Order: sequence, then structure tokens, then C-alpha cells
Amino acid sequence: MKVKVISRSTDEFTRERSQDLQRVFRNFDPSLRSQEKAVEYVRALNAAKLDKIFARPFIGAMDGHRDSIKCMAKNPNYLKAIFSGSDDGDIRLWDMASRRTVCQFPGHQGAVQGLTVSTDGSILVSCGSDCTVRLWNVSDANLADSDNLSDNSAKPQAVYVWKNAFRAVDHQWDGDLFATAGAQVDIWNHNRSQPVNTFDWGSDTTISIRFNPGEPNILATSANDRSITLYDLRMSSPARKVIMRTKTNSIAWNPMEPMNFTAANEDCNCYSYDARKLEEAKCVHKDHVSAVMDIDFSPTGREFVTGSYDRTVRIFQYNGGHSREIYHTKRMQRVFCVKYSCDASYVISGSDDTNLRLWKAKASEQLGVVLPRERKKHEYLEAVKNRYKHLPEVKRIVRHRHLPKPVYKAANLRRTMIEAERRKEQRRKAHSAPGSIVTEPVRKRRIIKEVE
Repeated sequence: MKVKVISRSTDEFTRERSQDLQRVFRNFDPSLRSQEKAVEYVRALNAAKLDKIFARPFIGAMDGHRDSIKCMAKNPNYLKAIFSGSDDGDIRLWDMASRRTVCQFPGHQGAVQGLTVSTDGSILVSCGSDCTVRLWNVSDANLADSDNLSDNSAKPQAVYVWKNAFRAVDHQWDGDLFATAGAQVDIWNHNRSQPVNTFDWGSDTTISIRFNPGEPNILATSANDRSITLYDLRMSSPARKVIMRTKTNSIAWNPMEPMNFTAANEDCNCYSYDARKLEEAKCVHKDHVSAVMDIDFSPTGREFVTGSYDRTVRIFQYNGGHSREIYHTKRMQRVFCVKYSCDASYVISGSDDTNLRLWKAKASEQLGVVLPRERKKHEYLEAVKNRYKHLPEVKRIVRHRHLPKPVYKAANLRRTMIEAERRKEQRRKAHSAPGSIVTEPVRKRRIIKEVE
């Protein structure tokens, strides 16, 4: 007769030191734990509730400007640095860690409309309504010396005066050229006081401009005539243009999929396009209740942040129709510019009330040093929550957000109007001859035509 005996080595479960964790032996046979799914569901529910309890996205405000903030720029070589420009011509370099001004760049006589930093992080380019482009030397001393908060002002390295006021500026991701938007699109070199190239297609003012992160010679612009135009610097004329029903305020390229870009539109929506196929939007991102003023992609390319005239900041998945997160405060006014930090951990917004605000990209994320066991616990809870996210109770808790009353009422009104329009369309179609009325998909509805 065979007798089975449980035998364990004392070395396997004896702790070497009193601080060590006790070893726990588990049998992962599913037949032994029939309640495993029920237990995991409760854990997912609790994780969703804990996320709500610990959601504290607002970190702090950076105060110092005396007028509304219109533009911002990141320094690719310095994680803590953010530049901001306001309507009174003031440009400031901020240290996000201490939330204080490190350096000021005085000189513009009117509103600063655009800021951008060169690829190596040494040159800051600013443009404004005073018809000047100014190049500033961003020395490492200014960045490193954030503790010295005496009146630290910089002098421009070069000032280029031009015929028209400027609305936006952007620098090549890899190269020495930068482009300005205004009455036309001008391409500049650091060492030339005149534009090296000029593009003009249509007579309206160009209001935003962005270089492609993957192909340095391609750039996209949006103009007051409701158009989005693609340019190739290797060609003498613009490449393609798509005309929409409403104006596009800003454009952002996806850094991980450089053929795709997202446009922030006046009709409260954002539209993601494939640059190779402009006759149809890839995705329509809804939720704002007023014009979307600015947009910026996360360095991971999986999310983007938008700032709107409705005084809220929203974070969207790159392929999601509705926002994942909404940020607002009682003091924050109309948001004119937003940026993701270079490590995708934070979001910075600049608004009409002269303040920059620093937010966490994940509202309930734990700041500071996270121990390995804590990190594993967070990852496990995230995985469990993801597994049961389709169940009604978990879904309801994860999706719920408190909205300011004006935004809540405006969203309800907007929903009612869209629903009424949809019903009207259905009735018109039902009482017409079959095939006489074709329902256009939402992704094509806002596009008038594509011009090549």
C-alpha cells in the first residue's frame, strides 16, 4: 500500500530575517476555488471605487502672467521646463517641479501668438501680433538655476521684422527650419532674416501650423477659410487641402503614427484624419460643449489632451469617441492652450485667467516613489478593472464624472438638439422615395470637399 506524505523543506518557508515576508503556498487549480470570478469582480468594483476616492488630478497653479495665456512650448531636452506666452507680450520659462518662473523674455510689443523650441533645445522662437519673429538663446544656466529667483531676464539673439502679424510658429522635429503662419505660410532659417520660402493657397489668414514628427519636410496648417492644408517643403506648391464646414483652431500629429493627425474644431468636436485619405475622418471625438481651442498628443501617441472655450480640459484615447477624463476648477476660465509633459505624466493648461495649471494625466495616480509591491498591486487592480470594465456596475463607476452646472446643462441641450436632428432625418427619409435621401456618416458629414 502506497502512502502519500506531505513533505516540505524548512528552507522553503522559513524566513531568513524577521523583516522578510512570509512565504505563501497557493494551488492555482481552478476547481479548488469556485468563487474566483466573484472575488475578482468584487476586487474590480473596489478598485473602481478607490480610483474615484483617490482622484486628485489638480497639482497646482503657476501664477505670474498679467494677461491671458495664448501659447506654450515644451523643451525637448529638459523635462521640467515649460515656456508660456501671454497677450501682453510677456514670455516666461517655468520650472514645473517648483512651479516658479525661472526666466523672463521681454521684447514683444503685442500679444505673443506662437512659441516653439528647436530640436536641440537651445533656441526658443517666438512670434506675435507686432509683426516680429524673435530668437532667444535658452542657455542651460537659465534652466538649471531655478533656485535663483532674482529678476532673470534674457535678451533676444535675433529679431526679424516682417510685413504681417503672425498667428503661430512651429519648428522642424529634425532640422534648422521653422515655419510661421499668418497672411501666408513662411519658412525661415535660424541664420536668415528673410523667409527662405513662402506658400500661399487662398486669401485667408492661417491660424495654426504643425510639422510632421516623422517626415521633417511635411507640415499641416489650418486657416480661417475652414481649410486644413498639407504642405511639402520639397515642392513649390501646397500638396492637398480639405475644406470643412467649421473652422479648425489647432492641429496635432500623432508622434507614434506620423501619418495621422487630429484637428480641434469650432463645432465642439475633434476629427482624426489619415493624411493619405482626407475625404473621410478616421474618428470623431465628441464631448466638449464649446469650440475646442487647442490640442496636444501624448508622447506615447495613445492619448491626446484638448482645451476648450467651455472652460474644461479633456483627455481622449487616440481612437476613442468620448473623453476618458475631464478637468475643471471654479477659477479656471476659457482654456486657450494645453500641453502634455515630455514623460506623459502631466498635463499643463493655460487659460484666460492668467494662470498655468498643472494636472496629473491619470487622476488617481500615486505621486512620489512607488515601491515594487505597490506597483504590482496597482498593475493587478488595473488588469482586474480592465477585465470587468464591460459589466454595468463597474462601467457606471468608471465613467461617472462630476461636471460644472453650465457644462452639464449645455451637454444636455446639445444632446437634445442632436437627437431631434436625427429624428427629423429619419422621418424625412421614411416619407421620401426609397434611395432619394442618403444618410451621410458622421465622419464625412462635416467635410465639404477635398482639393488637390
